Amino acid sequence: MNLVEDCLNKVKKDCYKFIKTQETSSDKFKNKDKMLKDYLVPMSFWIAKKTNFKKPYIVGLTGGQGTGKTTISSILMIILKKYFKLKVFKISIDDIYKTKNDRIKLSKKVHPLLLTRGVPGTHDINYMSSFIKKANSRKFRSIILPKFDKAIDDRLTKKNWYKVNSRPDVIIFEGWCVGARPESLKTLKKSVNSMEKNDDNKLIWRKHVNDQLKKGYKKLYSKLDCLLFLRAENFSLLQKWRVIQEKKLKLKNKNKKTKQKIMTKKEVLNFMQTYQRITQNMFKYAPKYASIVIKLNSNHQINSVKYNL
Repeated sequence: MNLVEDCLNKVKKDCYKFIKTQETSSDKFKNKDKMLKDYLVPMSFWIAKKTNFKKPYIVGLTGGQGTGKTTISSILMIILKKYFKLKVFKISIDDIYKTKNDRIKLSKKVHPLLLTRGVPGTHDINYMSSFIKKANSRKFRSIILPKFDKAIDDRLTKKNWYKVNSRPDVIIFEGWCVGARPESLKTLKKSVNSMEKNDDNKLIWRKHVNDQLKKGYKKLYSKLDCLLFLRAENFSLLQKWRVIQEKKLKLKNKNKKTKQKIMTKKEVLNFMQTYQRITQNMFKYAPKYASIVIKLNSNHQINSVKYNL
């Protein structure tokens, strides 16, 4: 028995248990064994080999909306914990969104579109920067980090935040714009959808977002030790997957009040227009600088994995 098979046998039960929580009666995962054996277990070996225990190994995981970042990162965490006995902490860039009140203030000060969560500038990246700095310190003390609830479009109260009591061996930082890079002014000038054309004809919003990528976000992303990129075939597929994701959220949410705040298909498609520019830019450039490119087919399955060593 080789190491991959040995690992698979020891983690399969836990991985399948997690996958089941992500399924609905009409949307089941296919080829689970292949996904684990051919792609995610070898990827876990690659990550584990990079750890040195002197400081956390920071994994960035990125991909457009609905690509499966939460699923992939959660499975990697299960394998790294269960088989490699590593301490792993996973957080999404979504968790460090600014509060609703802060985004209201930002939308009034800079541009109305900044009320909508998502783009660089709508996160409080100081939380993540501070956490990485403390995690790299020899004298690590417990720290709490925010949790965001998309159903209410706001940050949860502090009693529901993440509590990190010991220094992690691996930090998985996932999010749709993790690792994104700024554009040139020339490409910024051309609108990519009707929202930009109608609501940002003076380029104020897109210039502000691009400036964030040049400054604080660039500094934060420079702390990543590697970047994993989930690459879909096109933006239309992402729209389809994101609509499915919202339906799943509705099925799983038992709270009537928050259920009413879950988006309709039309709302999802409008919402995704704010993500389109950076997502399409990453389609073009991220495969060139990502450490690992995970190519997804139209059926939402991993088709191939390329290691850019």
